[in-house]
Amino acid sequence: IFNLTLAEVRRAIVAGNQEVGGSVIELAEAEYMIRARGYVSSVDDLAAIPVGRLAHGTPVMLDDIAVIEIGPQMRRGVGELNGEGEAVGGVIIMRWGENALATIDAVKQRLETLKRSLPPGVEVVTTYDRSSLIERAVANLKEKLTEEFVVVALLCALFLLHLRSSLVIILTLPLGILCAFIVMNLQGINANIMSLGGIAIAIGTMADGAIVMLDAVHRRFEQSPPTNAADRWRLVGEAARQVGPAIFYSLLIITVSFMPVFALEAQEGRLFKPLAFTKTYAMAAASMLAITLVPVLMGYFVRGRILPEHKNPISAALRALYRPLLTFTARHPLMTVVVCVAICLTAVVPATRLGAEFMPDLDEGDILYMPSTLPGISIGKARQVLQQTNKLIATVPEVDTVYGKAGRADSATDPAPLTMIETFIQFKPKDQWREGMTTEKL
Repeated sequence: IFNLTLAEVRRAIVAGNQEVGGSVIELAEAEYMIRARGYVSSVDDLAAIPVGRLAHGTPVMLDDIAVIEIGPQMRRGVGELNGEGEAVGGVIIMRWGENALATIDAVKQRLETLKRSLPPGVEVVTTYDRSSLIERAVANLKEKLTEEFVVVALLCALFLLHLRSSLVIILTLPLGILCAFIVMNLQGINANIMSLGGIAIAIGTMADGAIVMLDAVHRRFEQSPPTNAADRWRLVGEAARQVGPAIFYSLLIITVSFMPVFALEAQEGRLFKPLAFTKTYAMAAASMLAITLVPVLMGYFVRGRILPEHKNPISAALRALYRPLLTFTARHPLMTVVVCVAICLTAVVPATRLGAEFMPDLDEGDILYMPSTLPGISIGKARQVLQQTNKLIATVPEVDTVYGKAGRADSATDPAPLTMIETFIQFKPKDQWREGMTTEKL
């Protein structure tokens, strides 16, 4: 009817959406530049653009040949939950340096308040929760710390065959750790995996001072059994004065051994400095307690019958094992040195194959699955692939929720393309898993 091509319509739209110059006009002894502003600012402006004319000269407007309306913005992202359809997703961003567990608890409380105001049919589903990882890690570390307490106390009781002597260590270790926690609190260090790991590393060494002090007191009591309380305190004081300075300075040397860790920067520094801080504090506290509290506790607890070391069956068995080896090495010093050097050289090959970074695997309990599609995928196809993938993952009995995201949100903080899919797979508690099932198998 109108005898127009698409190229002609395009040129007409371009010509109707621009500025044009109109030379100059002289007014009040001055000249002014004339420009006509013709930019489109509404649908009506587009509708009024002439794109041609009929044979008798009647202009043909754009709204005569086209339906003009404002459409939706092109989507660059899609979110999908459990293979059931699209769902809106949100991520909580924590301020730098804040306590993650406290922040998550506060978010959960706010969400409970928000749920009461949601319209019917709308619900908030948690698809990734870091608090379970934090709680499991801290609980596991606390369990290991308790086991270390028990093992240290039992070993002392076995080798000394004096239960009350082990109470000195049982009481000293928690006090040393408490001192470390006090300094951590003053410095603002959280009780996380790395900070508690520093205490776990230090526990075995923290007990060294008390063990050496107990051994010295036991030897004193073997040589000269105390006859009364005054005599007992005198022997304890003599033993403390004899080994106390050496214990104090040896523990201080171990305390400063982690000083190079404080020179680490960037990611390595943020990761390992809490560990170094807590180990240093714990060892410093153990050094002070070894020369202050331990002698007092020994005066109260080390009493009664003290078994001589040569009558201790465990010590006798160990001496029978290492004495022949000690005699052999003393008679053949050159061979001993050669064997030790050879053993050290065997570490050269593994050392050359070690990487420059060491980041052990951490099983968070959940999985982030990130497949990629072929380049140029459309938003419709990305939605279809995402829903099918989530539906398949949701069929695994161990999966609790699966939320997938393709593309990016309408913000500059997430530049992900449509070809990149991020799927958060949240598992059920492990007591609900099938027998023999592991994260690796899943």
